[in-house]
Amino acid sequence: MAKEIRIAELFAGVGGFRLGLDGYGHPGDRFYMEPAGPFKTVWANQWEPAGQETRQFAWRCYESHFGEGSCVNEDIAKVLDDVAEGKTTIPEFDMVVGGFPCQDYSVAKPLAYAEGIEGKKGVLWWSINRLLEMRHPKYVLLENVDRLLKSPVAQRGRDFAIILSCLHRLGYSVEWRVINAADYGMPQRRRRVYLYAELEAATWNLQDRLLHSGIEARAFPCNPDERFSPNEFIIGDDPYEATETFGKGDKTSKFHEAGVMQHGHVLTMRVKPVYAGHRKTLGDVLVPVEEVPEEFFITNDKLASWTYLKGAKKELRTTKTGYEYTYSEGPVAFPDSLDSPSRTILTGEGGRGASRTKHVVEQDGRLRRLVPDELDQLQEFPKGWTSGMSDGHRAFCMGNALVTGIPHRIGKVMAVDIALRTRQQLDNE
Repeated sequence: MAKEIRIAELFAGVGGFRLGLDGYGHPGDRFYMEPAGPFKTVWANQWEPAGQETRQFAWRCYESHFGEGSCVNEDIAKVLDDVAEGKTTIPEFDMVVGGFPCQDYSVAKPLAYAEGIEGKKGVLWWSINRLLEMRHPKYVLLENVDRLLKSPVAQRGRDFAIILSCLHRLGYSVEWRVINAADYGMPQRRRRVYLYAELEAATWNLQDRLLHSGIEARAFPCNPDERFSPNEFIIGDDPYEATETFGKGDKTSKFHEAGVMQHGHVLTMRVKPVYAGHRKTLGDVLVPVEEVPEEFFITNDKLASWTYLKGAKKELRTTKTGYEYTYSEGPVAFPDSLDSPSRTILTGEGGRGASRTKHVVEQDGRLRRLVPDELDQLQEFPKGWTSGMSDGHRAFCMGNALVTGIPHRIGKVMAVDIALRTRQQLDNE
C-alpha cells in the first residue's frame, strides 16, 4: 500500500489544492474528482482580511464540502503564535501547499543577529517560512503570480531570491515553472509560477532535473528556448543578504520561467511547452442557454458601454491637478472566442456593470456574461462548486483560485516517485 502523504493547506480559498491532490467523493458523485495519489489534507487555513464575518465566504464554501472543522478560519500569523505558545496544535504533516499573495518580502535583520531573520510584518511568505522552520515537512508546493520572479522593480528578482534563500537555509532543493494552463490543454490562459521543494533531496544534475527528470518537467514537459541563454548563479543561505544585494542594477530579472536550485546553485532558463493532447476551449464549459439567468444577458441599452470599454482608445485626458495626457489602449475581443481557451479570469468577473476585463460570450444570438458555474469550470473545479453564495462572491473566489489540473498533474508525478521510493525502502529492510 502506498504511503499516505499528509498535507497542510495554507491560504486554502475554496480548496483548489485539496481537490487537485486529494480528489473528492466517489465516481458518479456530482462533485467527483479523481485523486492524484495517496494524498490526504489533514489541516487547512483560510482567513480573509480584515476578518469580518461577511468576508469569510471562501472558508464557508470550503467547510460546506470538506466538513465542519476542516479549515481554521483565523489569521495564520495568530495561529502560528498560538502553536508556538502551546495554545493549539497542528497535526503531523508531510507536505505544505498554498497560493499566497505576491508582496514585498524584504527582511529587517541578518542571520548573524541572535534573533535571526525578521520579515516584514503581515507578509504571508514569512508565515510559510515560519511553519517550515517549525515542522520541516518533506515536500512544499506553492503557487503565485508570475511577476514574483521579477519583483520589485528597483531590484529585479529580489523577492524570489529571498524565498529561495530561505528554502536553501532550511535544506530544501527547489524546482519552479511558470505554467500557462492553456499550454497543456486546460480551458483558460492563466500564467502562474509553481514552486516545488523537497527536503534533503538526493543529488541532482541541474539541467537534467530542469528539463527531464524533475517533478515539474515530467508533469509539464518542455524544451529549452534556444533563442535565450540560461543563467547560472549562487544564492546564499542568508535572506538578508538577498534583500540587500540581489538584483541591484539589473534591468531584467536573473530568473527565467523555469529553474532549479540545490545547495544554493541555481540554473534557470526560458522554455517552450511540449503538449500534443486534447485542448479544451471556453466553448466547452458553457452551460445550456436555458440555465442562464436573464440578468446575465447584456441588454441593448447597456451595449454601448460594453462596446466602448472593450474597444481601442486614444483619448486626451486631464488629471485632478490639471495635467493633460494621452491615454491609449488596444481592443479586447468582444465577444470572446468560444474556439480557444478563455482569457485569465479575474476577481471582478461578477456583477452586472460593464467592464473591459469581464468575459462576454455570444449564445443563441445574444451577448452575456459568464455565469458562476462556467467560472468554476474554467478553473477546473466541479460545476457548481461555489454555489450558495452571490455572483460577485463566486467570481471573487474563482478569480483568486488556481486551475486544479495543475497540482493534480504535479501530484500524479509525485505519487509515482513516492511509491518507487517506498518500494526501494521496503526492499532494503
